[in-house]
Amino acid sequence: MAQNGTIENGVTRNTSPPSLPQPVKIPEIKHTKIFINNEWHTSIKGKKFPTINPATGVKICDVEEADKADVDEAVKAARAAGQRGSEWRRMDTSSRGRLLHRLADLLERERAVLATLESMDTGKPFLHAFFVDLDGSIKTLRYYAGWTDKIHGKTMPVDENFVCFTKHEPIGVCGAIIPWNFPLLMFTWKIAPALACGNTVIIKPAEQTPLTALHVGSLIKEAGFPPGVVNIVPGFGPTAGAAIASHMNIDKVAFTGSTEVGQLIKAAAAKSNLKRVTLELGGKNPCIVFADSDLQSAVEETQKGAFFNQGQACTAASRVYVEEQVYDEFVRLSVERAKNIVIGDPMEPQTLHGPQIDQHQFDKILALVDSGKRDGAKLECGGCAVKDRGLFIHPTIFSDVKDHMRIAKEEIFGPVQCIMKFKTQEEVIDRANSSQYGLTAAVFTRNVDRALSVSAALEAGTIWVNCYNALHAQAPFGGYKMSGNGRELGEYALAEYTEVKAITIRLGEQLKL
Repeated sequence: MAQNGTIENGVTRNTSPPSLPQPVKIPEIKHTKIFINNEWHTSIKGKKFPTINPATGVKICDVEEADKADVDEAVKAARAAGQRGSEWRRMDTSSRGRLLHRLADLLERERAVLATLESMDTGKPFLHAFFVDLDGSIKTLRYYAGWTDKIHGKTMPVDENFVCFTKHEPIGVCGAIIPWNFPLLMFTWKIAPALACGNTVIIKPAEQTPLTALHVGSLIKEAGFPPGVVNIVPGFGPTAGAAIASHMNIDKVAFTGSTEVGQLIKAAAAKSNLKRVTLELGGKNPCIVFADSDLQSAVEETQKGAFFNQGQACTAASRVYVEEQVYDEFVRLSVERAKNIVIGDPMEPQTLHGPQIDQHQFDKILALVDSGKRDGAKLECGGCAVKDRGLFIHPTIFSDVKDHMRIAKEEIFGPVQCIMKFKTQEEVIDRANSSQYGLTAAVFTRNVDRALSVSAALEAGTIWVNCYNALHAQAPFGGYKMSGNGRELGEYALAEYTEVKAITIRLGEQLKL
């Protein structure tokens, strides 16, 4: 036996556990300007804004601030890149796929750099960014790279001497407005299906987290995408975002964020040119834990849903309904586990829980925690900021939560888990559905019939059974009710980025073989 190895047939094989990836030292942020036409631009108005590391409160750098005039320039570039006869429009579909694969290759190459930037800009643990955000981004690009030459129409029998078939064509210029909680992942969720279908894109990253999007701009150019195909306009919602939503020469807008802002975007799209809109909005997602479930696994999965990314996720599992026979034990196990979550420097490998994104979000979360205390919910653990750590909040669990309480109804977007008791299946389905939201839900049971019947009854776009946050590029994602319109990911997303054209040909003497 060799140290940290075994000898098989005279060959020493290393059996040491693989070392964890490490953050990269970034002495200077290279890409801080507006990316239009594969070139870097300063703001037309000459404005900049700071981006802050939420873990330290220290400014990372200043970024050029796009405004309406900059969006106008981006639209001109995108419109030119997508016009008939352009390099992008003439490119064969398999070549589009090769470009997306090449971009995925470059994300692989820059994986540690991008994960470091994402951790700096959002405060999420570096290893979460590396293994979750980067992995999902790369897989999304590769998935849609495989679709580029498989987007096709149908032929259909029609009356008399006609042939009728359909074509799926790109919509045109697509605007995208993405949130701060998963900046790079949302970037790829938006651009990958849009580019696979042959569109051009103008994308606005959140003002809190622009750095990974801008870095990927340099990789888009390196990959060989023609100028103007992807344009990145960092800026603020009321200016750059509003300009995208209301622009007369943008043909579609995709938005991920709050329901309130989604309503504004849909109204702006309607009042301008009736552009196509897809919205992935808020959620107040129920988890139903039956007494026959694997209780330890249910505790682990629901906490993954509640506390992952510091609870800053539209999929957050903030409503957990537990059958009364196992309620007390579920609460006990949940509290025990929550108290062991490691809070600390996001760059350290042992850290599982980082800061909230900014002061506004921090204050909103603690205000809702205070409302839970006032309303009579029982605070089991957490419920306060981490002493002397700025924007860090302890993972928080409330028991004895009632459906009328604010913490049971409002999207908290923070590390707060509400655990409620139920008696019957019919009762819990009604309570789970009594929300304006319908994004995700989960069911924990060993009974297959119950899993299927409850899944069928729940009003949500995604149902997980005995798991949580199981998102895949192949599966559609989107919500019912006020959780949004349309679907992202999977084959279903392609329909959001194409127009269907029907062509009917009369056969007769005028057309001869």
